[in-house]
Amino acid sequence: MARPALRKIDPTLDLSKHLLALDQLPVPWDETAVFARGAPLEVEVGTGKGLFVITASGERPEHNFLGCEIAHKYARLAAARLARAGRSNAVVVDGDALQLFRVHLPNACAAAVHTYFPDPWWKQRHRKRRVLTPVFLADIERVLRPEGTFHFWTDVKEYFDTTLALIAKVTRLLGPFEVAQRPAEHDLDFRTHFERRTRLHNEAVFRAEFRRVAT
Repeated sequence: MARPALRKIDPTLDLSKHLLALDQLPVPWDETAVFARGAPLEVEVGTGKGLFVITASGERPEHNFLGCEIAHKYARLAAARLARAGRSNAVVVDGDALQLFRVHLPNACAAAVHTYFPDPWWKQRHRKRRVLTPVFLADIERVLRPEGTFHFWTDVKEYFDTTLALIAKVTRLLGPFEVAQRPAEHDLDFRTHFERRTRLHNEAVFRAEFRRVAT
């Protein structure tokens, strides 16, 4: 099924407070320079069209949300949605999440990290391109504060099983804790646009939550 064309962004919309390039981020990390305040930080790896970041930032206004999207057109779209909604607690980074974690995010800075439906890179020779590698999983664990949570969802059973085994091997994260699927109350009552499409086609979604040890 062909995907619908992306909505055009109003050229008069000011994205300067909601869309940042990696080289615009402060080094060393300074959350108040990005959000103008300190607050519990949640990071999304692969923001896509922005359904999660715009919904979660509205539901939890006491938290700051940092989305990261490597595809420029999706990063701009997500930032535009945040700008239209007037979200002051959410920003999208246009760039590579691996570099965001490796260079910019310090130890124990995040209350949660979210990775929903990452590209499975189906062919065996391409699987080294998957985002959830041993190095990146170690960075996720490092960035999480004690008792911080890592949320991982996918519709690919092989990717799910492989990643859970890898997490157990290379991290000390507690879990996996099962995440129950709840009924959608309306057409956009899904964690991401990809979850919406998957569930509307009656396809399975595999969900797990992990927690960094308390000390």
